[in-house]
Amino acid sequence: MALETTPDAPAPLRQVSQLISGYIGRLGAVWIEAEIAQMTRRPGICFLTLRDLEAKLSIQAKCHVSVLDAALVPVTEGSRVVVHAKPAFYEPNGSLSLDIREIRPVGEGELLAQLERRKQLLAAEGLFDPRLKRRLPLLPIGIGLVTGRASAAERDVLEVARTRWPAVRFLVRHALMQGATSAREVIAAVRELDDDPTVDVIVIARGGGSVEDLLPFSDEALIRAVHACRTPVVSAIGHEPDTPILDLVADLRASTPTDAAKRIVPDARDELAGVAAMRERAFLAVRGLVEREWHGLASLRSRPVLATPVTLVDAQQAVVHDARARARRSLGHQLERAHDQVGHHLARVRALSPLATLQRGYSVAQLADGTVLTSTAQLEPDTDFTVRLADGQVGVRTLSIEETPHD
Repeated sequence: MALETTPDAPAPLRQVSQLISGYIGRLGAVWIEAEIAQMTRRPGICFLTLRDLEAKLSIQAKCHVSVLDAALVPVTEGSRVVVHAKPAFYEPNGSLSLDIREIRPVGEGELLAQLERRKQLLAAEGLFDPRLKRRLPLLPIGIGLVTGRASAAERDVLEVARTRWPAVRFLVRHALMQGATSAREVIAAVRELDDDPTVDVIVIARGGGSVEDLLPFSDEALIRAVHACRTPVVSAIGHEPDTPILDLVADLRASTPTDAAKRIVPDARDELAGVAAMRERAFLAVRGLVEREWHGLASLRSRPVLATPVTLVDAQQAVVHDARARARRSLGHQLERAHDQVGHHLARVRALSPLATLQRGYSVAQLADGTVLTSTAQLEPDTDFTVRLADGQVGVRTLSIEETPHD
């Protein structure tokens, strides 16, 4: 209901402000498309200035920082967005603003948000796992190149690689690098090169462009095809700021096609310089070793024992001679003692020998069968027996037997 006022009965400003606030408060939240002209972020809250896309019109807005952080892609000044906001009127100063409840990037921002969601899903499957990355060969025999026909990227890769290593061999497969059929043609070229056993590394190269131009290199089918390759893949798409999803699944990301050429083949001049430096270091190392050994030999030769080497031999010879003399003396003493011991034993044996008894005038009488005669009872007249003396034996016959009487 309109407020009835007259010049004589005007309405207070506060009442008008309250009516305006109440009217605006009854308005619901609306979706608004605009551009962020200015943004001030403070703890817990963010103040924005939204500007119309065509008219010179702007309005203040605010939101909690969590609303801003919930956006799938970073929202910055100049971003085109769609916001879900409710109008609000601030009575103390009569200002109109928007309380933002949700922010969605549109245009390129929306496209980036879709790519971000796709990236997160593929990352959750493990397609970007660093442990799956393969190292490039030091010097590939064959290099597969997927690029546009007669493109600057093709020229850069071929010229730079052949300048660095003239013997490099390329297998080039042309495909559309943008458009609806681009991803399909790139997939076919990559699979063909992956099946070729002479290809050691595959390079996918394209120059820079807008987000829409580089969309084929974030295609899910292409990402899965590269992930399934047995051959290492190098992504060389766009320039340094461009980051299609292909960069994440490839075994190596090059910032530009020229950078890819530098990273897939070594520089022949650098390698020759490296070989020359290694040869120089090896020569210095060997010369240093020889010089150290020569100084060591000179030091050894300067020692007195090596100045007159026979001194050591003479000293050892004297030691040997002394040892031999001591051995002879010791052996002589031992032989003498043994000789004396043998003489003593021989004397004792001789003293105990029956022959010694015979030499003192005794004799032994034995019958023909060897029986020793110890009694006259063993004899009869005319019995032959033998008497053994010290120097021989005598045959005897019994003539008479006379017994000795016992006392």
